[in-house]
Amino acid sequence: MKSKSNRRWAAIAALVWLTGLAGCPSPPPAEKPPSAAAPSAPGVPAGRKAIRIGFSMDTLKEERWQRDRDLFVERAKELGAEVLVQSANGNDTLQNAQAENLLTQGVDILVVIPHNLKTTAKIVELAHGAGIKVIAYDRIIRDCDLDLYISFDNFRVGQLQAQALVERVPKGNYVLIGGAPTDNNALMLREGQLNVLKPYLDRGDIKIVADQWAKDWQVVEALKHMENALTKVNNDAQAVVVSNDGTASGVIQALAGQGLAGKVAVSGQDADLAACQRIAEGTQTMTVYKPIDRIARAAAEAAIKMVRGESLDALAMKKVNNGYKDVPSILLEPILVTRDNLDREIIQSGFHTLEEVYKNVPREQRPGPKP
Repeated sequence: MKSKSNRRWAAIAALVWLTGLAGCPSPPPAEKPPSAAAPSAPGVPAGRKAIRIGFSMDTLKEERWQRDRDLFVERAKELGAEVLVQSANGNDTLQNAQAENLLTQGVDILVVIPHNLKTTAKIVELAHGAGIKVIAYDRIIRDCDLDLYISFDNFRVGQLQAQALVERVPKGNYVLIGGAPTDNNALMLREGQLNVLKPYLDRGDIKIVADQWAKDWQVVEALKHMENALTKVNNDAQAVVVSNDGTASGVIQALAGQGLAGKVAVSGQDADLAACQRIAEGTQTMTVYKPIDRIARAAAEAAIKMVRGESLDALAMKKVNNGYKDVPSILLEPILVTRDNLDREIIQSGFHTLEEVYKNVPREQRPGPKP
């Protein structure tokens, strides 16, 4: 039987060969943030080898993912672990090559935010060949023997998005703009949205006049789709079910071009600062707040438990099928945010400050004492 070390290097050699075929340039060394050093932490026995976690990220271009990285690294450091971070900037081949880079650096476990729900299955296969387990963070990896999935309940997120809009606009023409079709989360969001919309569609109260997907969650894609939808219906749209805040910005830009910003209900997700500002201003109806500290901390804690061979029974309480098996899953509860609870959920929690959120709102219209 091969030793764990031999299996690890065999897997690495295989991945080097595969990425060479793809013509992929050598990936840069893993980013090791200053805060990711691994001194002994309280509660970690002296002399224990520091656990090394490889964090393979789809992108760091959006505010949300920068927060995930920082919080994940911080929690891992508190527990005495070291984190090596790589960001692929939405490039499938580069993400696989970066995973190979992390394996060569001797990580004990991989945490992956996949860009593509299917091609990253190769990372799981090769990591397992090297005796390394894999956690899918926020987005599931399909068709593979994935060890753990941790995310917010994306079906529930989709339900919250649609529910907020039908409560405001129970009748009329709706536009659906989903996220990247290569992202399983985008598909789960759509399932949740349609779960709420179906009875309204069946009664004829709501009509879907356009249904599109934004490649790679690109703002410009959402802008283009919304402009085309408005042209198609001669601006007769009452609501737009948009799957995240980034693409919502493109939708609202298209609406503003027709003088419709604030007149058409628009959903979102992630509680990005710009989205919270739009909610305060009245141009975006809602967002879904997913307390990032909860997922980042839970993922770091689970990774360390898995390396140490400790039970996850108290954490992984659900199963999500990824096309290969029912994957042990930690699914966290998302929070609906509108202007009614913006102060309580976003500002009082410290996620954003009042000055940031209400930057574009006259002081006399802001919550709290008036000048």
